[in-house]
Amino acid sequence: MKILIIEDERELLNAIKEYLQSEGYLCEEAMDLPEGIHKIQRYKYDCVIADIGLPGGSGLKLIAELKAQQSDTGIIIISARNSLDDKINGLDLGSDDYLTKPFHLSELNARIKSLLRRRKFRGNNEVAFKEICLMPDTLRTIVKGSNVVLTKKEFDLLLYFISNPNKVLTKESIVEHLWGDYMDSTDSFDFIYTHVSNLRKKLIDNGSNDYVKTVYGVGYKFTAE
Repeated sequence: MKILIIEDERELLNAIKEYLQSEGYLCEEAMDLPEGIHKIQRYKYDCVIADIGLPGGSGLKLIAELKAQQSDTGIIIISARNSLDDKINGLDLGSDDYLTKPFHLSELNARIKSLLRRRKFRGNNEVAFKEICLMPDTLRTIVKGSNVVLTKKEFDLLLYFISNPNKVLTKESIVEHLWGDYMDSTDSFDFIYTHVSNLRKKLIDNGSNDYVKTVYGVGYKFTAE
């Protein structure tokens, strides 16, 4: 899962980022409103965590930008202001949740998981596609009742596929989703082939049908068709 943290307090930003990375999230950061807007215009995120009081303007403007994009990105607003008006404004504009500083990082993590279940998985703790079942909270993969051992990147890749069934996913979009800013420093996405091949082999070896279809010159499609 890919998260953008927009926070101008460096110490808090680092704490949030390090904690969420330890929980398995791919995290990117911004420290002011213009940088945050630039990133959500250029990249796609599962969740944006944004402070209201940012250099360059209010974090609430990010909500309007995401809504203008008709994005399904989840939004959590954080703020030192214990103001009912701020909370109501954020929720009215379309944020999914609101946390007042100071807060426990474990609580933020719980809010993120809840948000992603609602947004991506219709509130379910498990994600299923035919005989494949994923448990994002515990990173477990089950095929026909048996555990399949996947690396973190393989799990994230499979979850990305299952979350986008029957869609052609370009190599660029896969790299952006799983590696974030790394895509800006590479001229080739050939390494994606290795990850897809390893994932496909593990699933088939454990009794799954082969749902990963290569779209030559473009990317991949995860489909039962």
